[in-house]
Parts: sequence; C-alpha cells; structure tokens
Amino acid sequence: MFGTLKTLFTGANARAEEQLRDTFSIELIDQKIRESEGSLKAARLTLASLIQRQRAENRQIETLEARIKDLLSRAKQALDGDREDLAQTAAQAVAEMENELTLRRQTLDSLDRRILQLRQSVATASRRIIDLKQGAMTARATKREQTMQRRLNKHLGGDSPMEEAEALISRVLEQDDPFEQGEILREIDGELGHAN
Repeated sequence: MFGTLKTLFTGANARAEEQLRDTFSIELIDQKIRESEGSLKAARLTLASLIQRQRAENRQIETLEARIKDLLSRAKQALDGDREDLAQTAAQAVAEMENELTLRRQTLDSLDRRILQLRQSVATASRRIIDLKQGAMTARATKREQTMQRRLNKHLGGDSPMEEAEALISRVLEQDDPFEQGEILREIDGELGHAN
C-alpha cells in the first residue's frame, strides 16, 4: 500500500513540476540564459588571463633569446681574447638559459593549445547564447499567442457572451411577425364568414 501511495505522490509531484515549469517557462528560460551568460563571462575572463600569460611568456622568451645571443657573442670575444674562464662561465649561463628557454617554449605551446580550445569554446557558447535569446523571443511570442488564444477560446466556447448574443438574435429572428399573423387571421375570418 505504501508503495502505491509513494508512486501516486511521485506522479503528482511530477505533474505539479511540469505544470509549474509550463507556467513559469519564460522566467526559467531567462534565468538559464543569465546563468549561461555568467559562465561565458567567466570563460572569457579565463581566456583573457591565458592570453596575458601567453604574452608574458613571449616577452620572457624574447628576453632570454636576446640574453643568450649577447652571452654567446661575449663568450666568443672571451675566447678570442684567450679568456677561457669567462667563456666557460658564459657557456654555463647560456646552457641554463637554454634549459629555461626550452621550458618556457613548452609552456607557451601548452598555453597556445589551451587558448585555441578556449577560444573555440567561447565562440561556440556565444553563438548558442545568441540562439537561446532568439529562441526566448520566439517562446515569449508563442506564450502570448497561446494566452490570447485561451482567452478567445473562453469567449468562443461554452456560455460566452458571443453565443448568448447569437442565441438572442436567432430568437428575435425566429419569432412570428405580428403583422403577418394579423393578416392570416383576417383571411381565416373572411373564409369563415362565407363572404366569398
């Protein structure tokens, strides 16, 4: 018995939820669009942050490349001047910078991939939100039309004022004409009077 009652309550709740969703469908659509716009805004901020990091990495890479080029030229000058100790120090610094440069390039490649993916996601989400907004406008127009149609159906169906007016017109038109009725009575009286 409890299982049956539980099933009945579940069914009643489902119907009530559907009715509530139908009643407030436009408000729910608007709220979901606002939530989607919030998510899109967060994604755009994340994208901006990634692009900022990408630009910073590019600047760091350019700086490292310039420093490596400068150190290599100094190392060459040190070798030309028979200063092997300076050349060796410069070579070690260049090796460390090239390791850092390799890591920064890997980071930049990773950022490039993430930025590309996020750009595509943001573009897709933006298009979907535009579609949702257009759909919401269509839904509002449809909802207004359905509301007006329901109101019109109330007047067209049942004991509406239109039907009452039609019934009264029919009744008036179907009533006997008193003038014609008087003429018929005179004819009958004339026939009964044997005047003809």
